[in-house]
Amino acid sequence: MDFDPIPASAYVESTTDKTILGTAPWLIPDGYSQRIVSDETDLNIYQLSDRPAFIVTNETGPLAGRYLYRTHETYPGKDAHLDGRTSGGALSVVDLETGVAQLLASRSDWEELDGLTWTPWGSLLFAEETDEPHYPDPGYPDAKRGLVYELKLNKDDPTVAQSVTALPSLGAVRHEAIEFDRKGNIYLSSSNRDSFIYKFVPKRRGDLSKGQLYALRIKTGGQTGKAKWIPLNMKQARIDAHEAARAAKATPYCNPEDIELIGQKLYVAVKCEPRIDGIDGPGVVLSITLGNKPRVAYFIEVGKNVPAQDAAAGITGFFRPETLAAGPDGKLWITEDTQPSDIWVADTDTGDDGLSTPVSLFASLKDKEATGTGVYFGSDPGTLYVNIQDSSTGNDKTMAIIDQHSH
Repeated sequence: MDFDPIPASAYVESTTDKTILGTAPWLIPDGYSQRIVSDETDLNIYQLSDRPAFIVTNETGPLAGRYLYRTHETYPGKDAHLDGRTSGGALSVVDLETGVAQLLASRSDWEELDGLTWTPWGSLLFAEETDEPHYPDPGYPDAKRGLVYELKLNKDDPTVAQSVTALPSLGAVRHEAIEFDRKGNIYLSSSNRDSFIYKFVPKRRGDLSKGQLYALRIKTGGQTGKAKWIPLNMKQARIDAHEAARAAKATPYCNPEDIELIGQKLYVAVKCEPRIDGIDGPGVVLSITLGNKPRVAYFIEVGKNVPAQDAAAGITGFFRPETLAAGPDGKLWITEDTQPSDIWVADTDTGDDGLSTPVSLFASLKDKEATGTGVYFGSDPGTLYVNIQDSSTGNDKTMAIIDQHSH
């Protein structure tokens, strides 16, 4: 997806006008178009808010690329389904061929579903982003934070959930992101202000019920440098992996968010680093070189390879990175949790300092109150999917931004 970067964030275009936001909410480069894939007029799962979080399309099999799956970051007891029968977190599926959107799965004890990814064997992993479950999983009532779940789809109909299984071995934390490597290991993040980056190694590939959970520790005690994966007490991790990581003296970060693997490097969006004297920073993207000798570096850092944002003065810059995607050309795509919410693209080629060169501004959200999230590429390399949540129009939606040169 080649593009000429847009010149600035959508400060001038910022609006609450439903006419504009209902057709073209993104400021995008020339040669690109945008369309709504699904919004609350297609599927209004909740009375109060849909808040679509992460999205993935089916990537294998004869129907690869046809169905798009989303988690919905909603709350039991607060956000009731319109049918009046159930409440709680949910997953939905959109048929990209027919445009039909429908509820895939929901449970009254699921709270704030967020991270979502495919397993190598074709099931979906998703997780709860909660610190203090008010509606604990009935099978694991001792878990003090959110859990990861595996959803298996009906082999004859990928719009039907066949089964859902809780996976406490992946840790009870306020889950944010889930990512696999080629060996079948899983990397996870947690979005507390002093939180950790995790790695789960299953005892047997394809079986996530048993294994060892680790947390990342920088050997020098800083935020970057040579690192090590520290094994956690599994009995404690199944109940509260955050405290298990703290006890193991893992390295805390300020709001780790999404994780993306490209090649042999794991990229992590960290929303409020680097902190100086306890004051939040504008956010960074880390790169973690995998292998026997892991090493952590800043991949995107304000003042080094991206400018600082000054919203009050209308100055474009990088601020509060949240969700990540691997682009079809191997570049890293990043959304921001701010207004205007921008989409940046970073080349994974780096200098000796580990910083990306260059980092370019691809798009900016005109919606005055919303943020973009869940950025994703499916089987079509010319189409970028991204959610808009907390829209000022009250109509959250999933968008496609399309490279017209490739269509």
